Amino acid sequence: MRVSRVQAAENRETVINVASRLFRECGFDGIGLKDLMKGAGLTQGAFYKQFASKEDLAAQASRRAMESATHRWSAATAANPENPLDAVISFYLSMDHRGERMDGCPVVALGSDAARQGAEVKASFEAGIGEYLEMLGSWVGGADNDEAGGKAMAILSTMVGAVLLSRVVNDPNLAQAFLDSAIDRIREAVAA
Repeated sequence: MRVSRVQAAENRETVINVASRLFRECGFDGIGLKDLMKGAGLTQGAFYKQFASKEDLAAQASRRAMESATHRWSAATAANPENPLDAVISFYLSMDHRGERMDGCPVVALGSDAARQGAEVKASFEAGIGEYLEMLGSWVGGADNDEAGGKAMAILSTMVGAVLLSRVVNDPNLAQAFLDSAIDRIREAVAA
């Protein structure tokens, strides 16, 4: 049965959204096309009508994951517009976010995998990381853009590292300690 262009476009969006979540949970190489398509409710044959390759899908799914993460940051800041940095670090450096394997930060979930991918996947991450840095830089601002940019990089590195380390340990107290320590160091750095 032939699929309409509208339905084909909807199917494509569904596959990108599902892949965005499943790649964060399983890694780029941890899930095959058959299971990705099954997760989207489609057949594997439909994949080749929509995407040039698995890498093409990985790049688009990475872009979608980074967009989703940026929207979550925006939602956190909307809930606390007086102190957007605190809103983001409170959300990001939480045990709830630590547990969000499918919906959490794609940099934490896929960073090491993305480093081994092609230029398109890396470009998706780079664009998203750029948005993270722009947001952070505007919150820690100051007269010197280089200083704000450096602080933003240090804050993002601390946040990503803390969530990653919290996820690789079994002990929930140690996981919480990584997150709490990161919050304390970020607040100290911003106050300085």
